[in-house]
Amino acid sequence: MNLDNIINLLQIMGQTLRIPTSFVIIEFIGTLAFAISGIRLASAKQFDWFGAYIVGMATAIGGGTIRDVMLGIPPFWMSNSIYIICCAVALFGVILFGRFLIRQTNTWFIFDTVGLALFNIIGIEKTLNLGYPYWTAIIMGSITGAAGGVIRDVFINEVPLIFRKEIYAVACIVGGIVYAACYHAALSSEISALLSGITVVIIRVLAVKYHWGLPVLQGDEETEKPSSSEEK
Repeated sequence: MNLDNIINLLQIMGQTLRIPTSFVIIEFIGTLAFAISGIRLASAKQFDWFGAYIVGMATAIGGGTIRDVMLGIPPFWMSNSIYIICCAVALFGVILFGRFLIRQTNTWFIFDTVGLALFNIIGIEKTLNLGYPYWTAIIMGSITGAAGGVIRDVFINEVPLIFRKEIYAVACIVGGIVYAACYHAALSSEISALLSGITVVIIRVLAVKYHWGLPVLQGDEETEKPSSSEEK
């Protein structure tokens, strides 16, 4: 396949996904990054290959699927099998280099963070291209970035990351606000995406390094205790 054919393929995919052609590559990178992060966590729970693949695929395409259903369009991966293939590549990568990958905790934190930022951008851009307002685009971007991780955590029987004290989805919201501000200032979509992505990555890295978090809602201990009827 020559360069012209590759460019034509990317243009067709961009039209199908309703995003600029330059963002198609971002979609692939985000898919691979999220799939690897999901499969890596599934391996820590000793899932079999098929189970790990499902977790990886849910992590990679779950948020985008929810977004597309809410926007009233066919889920993006149903028109192109490359996303399913990306998840399979991630699975075989973890199978072949599992021992090495599991040790790279910091590396895969960066992968997860980059995937979060990239998917947030894709969700925002796709929503704006469909004619929705900025606030809707910010919500859809956050869903695209964070919802796959929620499904992943449910599958591996963990409390979803966005419900814990650690800043995660909030980073997407701030990144979305930056994107909207840049776009409103007549900056190009590429520049807006770059600044938005950098914002998400910086917030996530600083939040983990300095243990930033939102205030925890403190419940009444008495209400947490089961009643006598519940105990029975």
